[in-house]
Amino acid sequence: MNNNYCIIMAGGIGSRFWPLSRKSMPKQFLDILGIGRTFIQQTYDRFSKIIPAENFYIVTSVDYKDLVLEQLPELSESQVLLEPLRRNTAPCIAYAAYKIKSVNPDANLIVAPSDHFILKEDEFLQQIKNGLDFVSDNNALLTLGIQPSRPETGYGYIQVNNKVEYKQLDNLYKVKTFTEKPDIKMAGIFLESGEFYWNSGIFLWSLSSILEAFDKLLNEVSVLFARGEKLYNTPDEGAFINKTYSECMGISIDYGVMEKAENVYVLTADFGWSDLGTWGSLYENKSKDDSRNVITGESIFLYNSQNCIVNLPKDKIAVIQGLDGYIVVESNNTLLVCKKEDEQQIRQFVNDVRMGIGDNYV
Repeated sequence: MNNNYCIIMAGGIGSRFWPLSRKSMPKQFLDILGIGRTFIQQTYDRFSKIIPAENFYIVTSVDYKDLVLEQLPELSESQVLLEPLRRNTAPCIAYAAYKIKSVNPDANLIVAPSDHFILKEDEFLQQIKNGLDFVSDNNALLTLGIQPSRPETGYGYIQVNNKVEYKQLDNLYKVKTFTEKPDIKMAGIFLESGEFYWNSGIFLWSLSSILEAFDKLLNEVSVLFARGEKLYNTPDEGAFINKTYSECMGISIDYGVMEKAENVYVLTADFGWSDLGTWGSLYENKSKDDSRNVITGESIFLYNSQNCIVNLPKDKIAVIQGLDGYIVVESNNTLLVCKKEDEQQIRQFVNDVRMGIGDNYV
């Protein structure tokens, strides 16, 4: 039996990629990179090189069940875990962990978001395999830390402590602190110190280690999902989960477990990672024309415009003049024009549109 499993978290709505990403079709189900595979398909493809199809679990909203099964036909319905409510990452991981426990209590888990971009996949998979070796031998909660290339305010940071000796690894450290998204000044200090890495949000641990951490640090979540021990993988699982989520708090795995646990480690690496959470991060990872514009569309004419990302439908003709550092996106009769430096406001724009004219355009 292969004891390695992969949990892909795919329940978000990707509001920072609005208006292309909508509640009805969020970004993980879109081919935003234009390569013929959606984000969730790319994530599955990546991990399927080391994890068998039957050892994947996708945690997503009940609204996206059909999308997951359509885009990942290799998986069965029992491998798609449906959340009736959004409760952040800790409950979704607890659900998947307890379900896997009912199948294989000796499992080791990879937990990853569905929408990351990895440029150097071979290097990435080698780090994953190294991490699986480490967590299978140790009671450890492991995350991947990315070598920062710029003072980025959109990512969390991990501060490393002492290097840890394990086999031939020279990039394994004990974690000293986690820091949520800093301001630009603090991000610059982090970068200069050499002690901080971007928090990738990719985790590895043995099933026993993460369940022990839940019991100790987030017991109010753990006890809810532990009650279903005899219900997972039965016809009663859905009703149990609906009830459990209605009673469960919303909390992230970082805040609920990782920031408080004492057995947290990080593998530091640089494998061309981006969480592609925003139009700005997509801009950074796409090829650019001579004016440093990233253009998606067939009839777009730019004059005296630079450092822009423009994403328009194939049948849309657009003439753009005099813009520097803007996001210009149209999708489903909705047009967004926004400065790249102000893109953190897009979530507020989405909320304003929802409040003003309803859910049809968000």
